[in-house]
Amino acid sequence: MEGYLLAAATVFAVNLLPAFGPPTWAVLVLLQVNLGLEPAALVLIGAASAACGRLLLALGARRMRGRMSPERLENLDLVAAELSASRARGLGALALFLISPLPSAQLFIGAGLLDAPLRPLLAAFVVGRLVAYSIYVGLATVAADNLGALLGETLGSPLGIALQLLMLGGLAALVKVDWARVLRGRRPAGHP
Repeated sequence: MEGYLLAAATVFAVNLLPAFGPPTWAVLVLLQVNLGLEPAALVLIGAASAACGRLLLALGARRMRGRMSPERLENLDLVAAELSASRARGLGALALFLISPLPSAQLFIGAGLLDAPLRPLLAAFVVGRLVAYSIYVGLATVAADNLGALLGETLGSPLGIALQLLMLGGLAALVKVDWARVLRGRRPAGHP
């Protein structure tokens, strides 16, 4: 039982990080290899704990909206309205959470800043993570002896760190864009 509590707490904490956290799948594989936890239980605990951490991250980003200028908030609201203007865009956003290989922290921060509905995003996130974590933990169970070097390379990978920096920079740039000008004055229905 202690191993599962450790897994839940570790995955939750890692998913609270806005950047530079190790991939959750790598944490789960490391726990599986070192503690020999039941793979199915570990995957379920991992997905639930990751979702809880990302939810708090998105809610924290949402609270930051109160510290933004009215112009910035207007831009964010315009982007949110554009994304929700069509069903295809909404489904595209859900697909991003479902299958995206990109770090999810920035996606949840963006969702929080946009004040997007979090339930569908969390549902897509959990489904996607259940599949991904099942694959990684399953492979770890089969090939536990050969994953040590791979984990070391992944956790400290310059490419992984560069991707996190790029995503943070992209998020910062997107928040600063004057979306009213970019969208050339297009206003979705119901937007002033």
